[in-house]
Amino acid sequence: MQYVTHRLPAPAEENILIIRLGALGDFVQSFGPFQAIREAHPQAHITLLTTKPFVAFARPAPWFDAVLTDERPRWSNLKGMMQLRRQLRGYDRIYDLQTSGRTARYFYLAGQRHWSGHVPAGTFFHANPWRNDMHTVPRQRDQLRMAGIADVPLPDISWLQGMKDPARQAPYALIVPGASPHRPEKRWPAASYGELARHLVRTGITPVVVGAGADKALAAEICALCPQAEDYTGRTTLAELAALAEHACLAVGNDTGPIHLAAMMGCECIVLYSAHSSPALTMPLGRRNGQVQVLSEPDLARLSVGRVAEALMSRH
Repeated sequence: MQYVTHRLPAPAEENILIIRLGALGDFVQSFGPFQAIREAHPQAHITLLTTKPFVAFARPAPWFDAVLTDERPRWSNLKGMMQLRRQLRGYDRIYDLQTSGRTARYFYLAGQRHWSGHVPAGTFFHANPWRNDMHTVPRQRDQLRMAGIADVPLPDISWLQGMKDPARQAPYALIVPGASPHRPEKRWPAASYGELARHLVRTGITPVVVGAGADKALAAEICALCPQAEDYTGRTTLAELAALAEHACLAVGNDTGPIHLAAMMGCECIVLYSAHSSPALTMPLGRRNGQVQVLSEPDLARLSVGRVAEALMSRH
């Protein structure tokens, strides 16, 4: 099967919309596509439509001229849908990097056929029948190729580097014990993280537990087992979390957003996978070969602390 790459003449002053709603790991893995779109449209006014958790994070990025908040109104909310329709109108081209069932409907609200995504009616339809079996990064690279963007670079993260590091002790390692609240099977037990934290302390490394406020109970259990661990759950912005990752000697965590951000910042990472998620589709790729190591166990409760500790020490 041959795929068609579309190239349309660019207007003198383009108005571009990018849709990327979340979650954090997916958002981070779109950094390269964000930069590729900016480089393909250097004179355009580029707007990002995203959800509230990522608005403040995205605004300092060099890829966007404006950032809008998608409130994700219910389809029955007429006022909310009219507001969303206004947000989607007036663009010369739209790149849907979310490509969900929800954003497929956005195509019809936008009234713009120059749409890159998974909607067949769009000019830049991603017509790869295997798209759902592809890792996020090559899938989006292939999507943009079909829209006429041949290269997706390793993203520039200089806008995130050099920010104030909120950690007080070094060297330190990030521990990421959380995961989606509705996916507890993706979590290594907090008690195992606590035992691993004690191992880190014995080697002179301070464990720093990171995550959202919802992860505080996990952090409390880890800190109860390892009082030297520092709890930063719910205490950092995403930019501050990036700064923590930039200066950490290593990170270990479940398949969840903060570990993706740590990998993007160049931190040495160990990512733990159960049978309930696939590294072939979602693993963070990092910035260099060998930076990210995956440890898989069908049931993470059966993953030994010794195996994780050995992997960590081999990288430090």
